[in-house]
Amino acid sequence: QVQLVESGGGLVQAGGSLRLSCAASASIRRFSSMGWFRQAPAKQRELVASITNFGQVNYDDSTKERFTISRDDTRNTVYLQMNSLKPEDTAVYYCAAGSLPNRPLYWGLGTQVTVSS
Repeated sequence: QVQLVESGGGLVQAGGSLRLSCAASASIRRFSSMGWFRQAPAKQRELVASITNFGQVNYDDSTKERFTISRDDTRNTVYLQMNSLKPEDTAVYYCAAGSLPNRPLYWGLGTQVTVSS
């Protein structure tokens, strides 16, 4: 069993930035990819960004110009740098590990991101 713990969420004004972190309890290299999903109230969970073991990244169209995903395998940690935040980015952000986006094996408990207008 692998635990994923997110941190870095909070309340920020529109146009601001946040950096999310996801710390894994075991090596993240065992997973073909790591990623971030988000779920807003009354909406389905959606992929925000993912990164493979080879460093290949994938972004949702709504975030690819503003968000950057990265990983530090030595720390078993994945990051999501979020810039130019918008109110529509408000959601609970979840870290996931597995073969993303369709076969996540593990989820974190999520961290709330709230962007005020």
